[in-house]
This record gives sequence, structure tokens and C-alpha cells, in this order.
Amino acid sequence: MDAHSSSLKAILYAFLANFAIAIAKGTAAFLTGSGSMMAETIHSVADCGNQALLYYGIKRAQRPATKEYPLGFGKAVYFWSFIVALMLFSLGGLFSACEGIHKILQPEPISKPQLALGILGFSIVLEGFSLLGAIKETRKIMEGKKVAQWIKSTRNAELLVVLGEDFAAITGLVFAFIFILLSWITGNPVYDSIGSVIIGVILLLISFFLMNRIQALLIGRSAEPEIAHFIAAQISKDKNIEEIYNIITMHMGAQVMLAAKIRMNEKLSIKQACIAINKLEEVIHKEFPEIKWTFIEPDIEN
Repeated sequence: MDAHSSSLKAILYAFLANFAIAIAKGTAAFLTGSGSMMAETIHSVADCGNQALLYYGIKRAQRPATKEYPLGFGKAVYFWSFIVALMLFSLGGLFSACEGIHKILQPEPISKPQLALGILGFSIVLEGFSLLGAIKETRKIMEGKKVAQWIKSTRNAELLVVLGEDFAAITGLVFAFIFILLSWITGNPVYDSIGSVIIGVILLLISFFLMNRIQALLIGRSAEPEIAHFIAAQISKDKNIEEIYNIITMHMGAQVMLAAKIRMNEKLSIKQACIAINKLEEVIHKEFPEIKWTFIEPDIEN
């Protein structure tokens, strides 16, 4: 399954859901004066922009390599994913927290809380469909891994960001629903303001997590463990190779670069050594087509 294809589908699900939700939330925020609803409206509008940036990033990453960029533009998707995580932090988390603090200091009653609750219920359903769609697309490339294991090891930044956004969105909606309901029941608007602060904190925590993960990919992270293990195993069992000096892998977006330094059987001629290396590269590429660049250097010392 093409990772970019799954990511694009997940982004489309999220964009359509967030666009509809943003309109509904904005209407409710204007009519009710709810701080939680305003925080959620800004969150959904920001998410729509985020999905557009992720789509742009994927398309930029798919451009063919050039002489100036010989390894292609795959890492562009990491840059734009980082920008999205930063926007989640600034436009989502900081705004929501500041809006909540402002409302706590200057509380205002919520008008038409039933409308706000109805919109939130509608939004939870839509966001739930978006999250399920993202999970469905994620499972296509998880290869039997558990979700927590995949989140820990994946190099697919854009799909990780979509999942993080959807999780943050549905969690924020649930908290907004609870605290607006509390404000309605008690008649105390401070509960709504507290809800806005909690939503902001949730968004900040998730954005910090996403930025940390994507930062590692921007710096240059190795291939996923199963790829690295397979490469090492294939090289080790090749009878023409006496010793492995070093193996380096690096993700360049959806594609991987492999470099290895090895000591080959001294009885091999240059032609035989080249043929053996070419066969090894074919085996590795057949198992993992995402390994686009392979540089194997035979040497006599490390």
C-alpha cells in the first residue's frame, strides 16, 4: 500500500469533516458567546488550513529529483508537517488557553447552551468519522503492528499528524460538551472558561509530541527497525561478504536511502564482486521497494 495514498485519503476525510464542523461551531459561538465554542471554532479553522498544508507538502515531496536535489524532495513533507504541528500549538493550543483565561477573569453568561450542545454533538459524530477514516488508512500500512507500536516507530509524518489532529479534535469536543453542559446546569459560566483552558492544554501537549517526532525526521532518522533488520540479515548471510563494517539508512520522506560498507571475499574478481552486490541490491529492493537509493561500498578495512 502506497503510504502517500493512505495519507491523502486521511487528509481528505479530515478536511471535509473539519470544514463542516468549523461552520457549525462558528455559528454556535456567535449565537451563544461560549468561550469553549470559540476555542473549538478556531481549532477547526486551523485544522482545515493544516490539512491544506499537509496536502501541499505531500505534493511537493513527490517532485522528481534534480541535479541540485539528487535525493529528491521527500523531506518536504516533514517540513510542512512540522509547520502544521506548530500551527496546532499556536493557533489551536495557545489561543484556546488564552481565551479561557480571559473568560475566567471576565466571565460572560452563555446564551442558547442547547444550541451549543447540539452543534458539539453533531461535531463529535463528524470528527468520529474522520478519526475512523484516518485509523482505517493507517491500518493499511501498519503491517500488523499495534497502534501504540506504530506511533512509536513510524516515519510517516503526515499520517501521524492527521491522527494527532483528529484525536485532539475529538477530545477537545468532548471536554467542550462536558463543560458547557456544566455551565448550563449550574448557571456558572466559569465552567465553560475552564473547558477552553483544558482544550488548549490538550492541544499544546499533542503539538509538543508531534513537533518532537517530526524534528527527528527533519534531522535525519534511520529506516524503521524491520527494514534495518532485514538489510543486516541479507548482508550477513551473503556468502560473498566476509564482514559488515557499517550500515546506514535514512528516510527521505516515503523513500529510504541505504549506504553500507562491507568486506567481500578476497577471491572475488571486481566483476564478480559487482555482480554479487547487484544481486544483493535486487533482493533488498524486492522486499522493500521504498529503498530507492542503495550505495554499497566494498573495502578491506573499516
